[in-house]
Amino acid sequence: MHFTFTSSAAAQLEPYMQDGSKHLKLLYDTEGCGCVVSGVPTLQVIGAPLEDDKLGEGTPYSVWYEPRYEVFFEPKLKVDYNEDRNAFSLKSDNQIYTANLRLMKSY
Repeated sequence: MHFTFTSSAAAQLEPYMQDGSKHLKLLYDTEGCGCVVSGVPTLQVIGAPLEDDKLGEGTPYSVWYEPRYEVFFEPKLKVDYNEDRNAFSLKSDNQIYTANLRLMKSY
């Protein structure tokens, strides 16, 4: 997968990513959803990826993800940030995955 971050999204993430010791991970949370197809994408700031995580290319940030959930996303994704709503979004050329992409910090 390839991730592109808009300038507003990159600016919001810069404070977490500037020292180079943190990574981004796309989570696909299925807890309480009833079905794996109904999962909720979340962006997480992590200290290190898990052993089975796969690295997706990114501009300006690469993003780790769990390969088993890759099937739910298109190969090219865009992360944006809306300042008026104080919210990230995850989309592709064909769809919006979420207009309220949660940013979790766990490191």
